[in-house]
Amino acid sequence: MKIDTLKTLSPLDGRYYEANNDLRDILSEYGLIHYRIKVEIEWFVHLSKQRTIPELPKLTIKDNSYLTDLINNFTEKEALEIKKLEKKTNHDVKAVEYYLKEKFSKSSKLLKYVEFIHFACTSEDINNLAYSLMIRDSSNYLIKNDIAVIERILKKKSKAYANVPMLSRTHGQTATPTTMGKEIANTLARIRTIKKSIDTIKLTGKINGAVGNYNAHLIAYPKVDWLGISKQFVFSLGLDWNPYTTQVEPKDQIAELFFNYVRLNNVLIDFSRDIWGYISLGYFSQELKEGEVGSSTMPHKINPIDFENAEGNLGLSNALLTHISNTVVISRWQRDLSDSTVMRNISGCFGYMSIALKSLERGIGKLKINKSRIKEDLENSWEVLTEAVQTVLRKNLIPNGYELMKDLSRGKSINKNDLLVLINKLDIPEEDKLTLRKLNPSSYLGLAKKLAKDI
Repeated sequence: MKIDTLKTLSPLDGRYYEANNDLRDILSEYGLIHYRIKVEIEWFVHLSKQRTIPELPKLTIKDNSYLTDLINNFTEKEALEIKKLEKKTNHDVKAVEYYLKEKFSKSSKLLKYVEFIHFACTSEDINNLAYSLMIRDSSNYLIKNDIAVIERILKKKSKAYANVPMLSRTHGQTATPTTMGKEIANTLARIRTIKKSIDTIKLTGKINGAVGNYNAHLIAYPKVDWLGISKQFVFSLGLDWNPYTTQVEPKDQIAELFFNYVRLNNVLIDFSRDIWGYISLGYFSQELKEGEVGSSTMPHKINPIDFENAEGNLGLSNALLTHISNTVVISRWQRDLSDSTVMRNISGCFGYMSIALKSLERGIGKLKINKSRIKEDLENSWEVLTEAVQTVLRKNLIPNGYELMKDLSRGKSINKNDLLVLINKLDIPEEDKLTLRKLNPSSYLGLAKKLAKDI
């Protein structure tokens, strides 16, 4: 099915169609149907392995191969067949069941056991597992690809700019110097911390019937260990098993994962805004691309559009992540469909984030550091050394050192000579005076260089 990108309602499938190609097989309607096919078939196979269910004997190698092929060779054409069935059933999961029954009818052996497709299941048994697999695979893809690329770039930049002194700006005002590499390293460290949190989250699943009590299962096979079978099946999919649910798996782990992605997006928004600011200050210039224009009326402009694009798309991702997290953990009594409606928008969470990460990669790649502009700001900010002077005064137990420096510098512009005159008048050991005389804004860096290199 060809998509007219000019008529799509969402830029994910329009303007940014190419940016999300790698996620499309996972997060699309096709992807969701494919995951449902996998869960339905795997459940059927799992039941066939249970000796306590004699009506469904163990499958032959040929039968297993046929079923595996249904999963592995599933195509858009197959998905469209299911969508046609859905028009009749007005039920997406039931359409998958009917599709599989049709496929089973082509095997004389499997046809006999066709009623064990979707056995004792409610739609949510299939959906909760399909969505968890979809989210897990999307998350893994982003972590191993787009986010890993950003990490590598930030690590490289942290080390490359480790020795580039830079004026800090706390509250937007001149402050104790740092290095550009150290500031980039701060972002990388935060990303790594959040990634560790993401890695610890194991999504959960259930396959326990209409209200979570195995009612139908037990009527059919009262002596079967349904808890054990359910647990083993969910684990086989690479998910954690949740024994306590209503008709819906409560999705608490999905909410936790999504809130961690909100944290990660916020870190990247923070970084995007900082780099935007440094471009504005002239600390970075951006490489020109032939043919591009920065403004429809101002020919001189090279706008930081990649960082603005990243910020906007990360915000959209957060809006969806937050709403979904807040919504899917709530269900009226044993079931309502509000969570189902919301879950269909998971693609946007990762889709907008993927666009943002690619914009960041592109934007960082255009940056060219302007060391002379950075140095200029430092050389005009000798007041930042008053912190060093008052700290040495404290060390020597001289009272009111802070107040002395405040009177000299607060709201004023001071230069190197002003500071030297003051230092020479101080009643402190000559060794300390020598240290302070040698100091300049570019050398007052603490451990910034080491921290940037060590990242």
